[in-house]
Amino acid sequence: MSDGPPNFSSIVTIVELAQAGQPEPFTQITITALPDNVLLEIFDFYLDADRWVLPITDGKYPDLWHALVHVCRRWRCVVSASPRRLRLHLLCTEKRPVKRNIWPELPIIMWATIPTSGRSRSQGVNIIIAALRQQCNRVCQMYIKDIPNSLLKKFAAIKTPFPALTHLALQSSALALPYSFLEGSAPRLQSLRFQGIPFRALGNLLLSSCDLSELILNKIPHSSYISPDALVSSLSGLTRLRVLLLAFQSPRSRAARESRAPPSLTRVVLPALVRLRFKGDSEYLEDILSRTETPPFVNVMIKFFNQMVFDTPLLHNLMNRAQTFKPPHRAEITLSSDSVSFALGQTKFQVLLGLRISCKPSDWQLSSLAQVIGSSIPPHSTLEHLELREDLYRPQRWQDDIENAQWLEILRPFTSVKHLILCGELVRLVAPVLGELNGERVAEVLPALQNLFVEDFRLPEPIHWLKEIQQFRTARLISGRRVILRYPDC
Repeated sequence: MSDGPPNFSSIVTIVELAQAGQPEPFTQITITALPDNVLLEIFDFYLDADRWVLPITDGKYPDLWHALVHVCRRWRCVVSASPRRLRLHLLCTEKRPVKRNIWPELPIIMWATIPTSGRSRSQGVNIIIAALRQQCNRVCQMYIKDIPNSLLKKFAAIKTPFPALTHLALQSSALALPYSFLEGSAPRLQSLRFQGIPFRALGNLLLSSCDLSELILNKIPHSSYISPDALVSSLSGLTRLRVLLLAFQSPRSRAARESRAPPSLTRVVLPALVRLRFKGDSEYLEDILSRTETPPFVNVMIKFFNQMVFDTPLLHNLMNRAQTFKPPHRAEITLSSDSVSFALGQTKFQVLLGLRISCKPSDWQLSSLAQVIGSSIPPHSTLEHLELREDLYRPQRWQDDIENAQWLEILRPFTSVKHLILCGELVRLVAPVLGELNGERVAEVLPALQNLFVEDFRLPEPIHWLKEIQQFRTARLISGRRVILRYPDC
């Protein structure tokens, strides 16, 4: 190796050799020529891999900064003098406790998956509880998966707050968290993720977490239902919230829907919100939207449970405001064996609104989609591209009794679309619908259409839909609206 100042690859080589326990080659590299500030920048770049993703493989939990401090005394001094600059931490797992008087007083990241049974299960629980009791002032991030009931019971015995906690992620299918967990307060909390975990003190926790920027409540069990009023009240102080995800495991009963209270007059402003994810009933989402004010450029992803009636006027208002700042140019409809999806965005990869409705019968899919599209797409839309496709991995078994009027209800709101793309089985199903349009009706559906793209994956088999498409083109030509047909053989 060269005797000159080492570059970044040389530094990585030194660290890798240190991890392998081979320090002999270090004497061949001159490291004294690099000033401390340059070494610090290199260390900061090198530790990025450990900061954003904790690489857990084969039961090993590497802390990259450990290798740095074992290279030489100077490196150890540089690292030890800048723990905040390098954002150093200690890692605690279900197999790796953090013992006192061994490591420096650094923040602790807890990353654990509790085993399902055996001695290792109780051992993992004891390690986690010991760290929470003895190092509660240093725990800054907590990620615990598969929490057993035994751990939840021991949570109740912990009466101390966690003043340094910024990230909390818990996943379990066990009982609810005790009311005393975190003492109902986490003033520095920035990210909260619960999956399948009821927590009766959630409202108090949110009211005390003014710095919260990410709230993810996934797989909310039926026993942990939270009313829209209670949820909105809990969000009242979260002015920095950027991401909100609410996903229920099951829909509310019909009796609960009919007995819901009238909307409250109290409104909450979420000025920093940029991403909204929701899974549940359309009425619940409408209740939330009626009580909150969000920026017009919020990215929205929604999954509705199957319902007979969808009434989403506030979702329409949200999209109407969004098109002022980021006007959508493309819409995509995807049908599968168990759901129908609708995506709205500026390009294929920049989705502003994603919507999925869980239902299996094909006629229900079309009826549900027509209701939501009809009440959600703003008038005078900038949409120019519309694509209809099927999910090739979960294809739908189409019923023979689907009426053409159902397809027309889906196509009718897209008055500004210039380019229609039909893919796979949708070619066979939509072509007869277009072929029956004539006279004044031919200008009522897709009046701005200029190009019809057909992607029939069964080519070069006989094209049964070509006759209907030609009838549609002829009718459009007579009305003074020419449509160009484009497909692989043209």
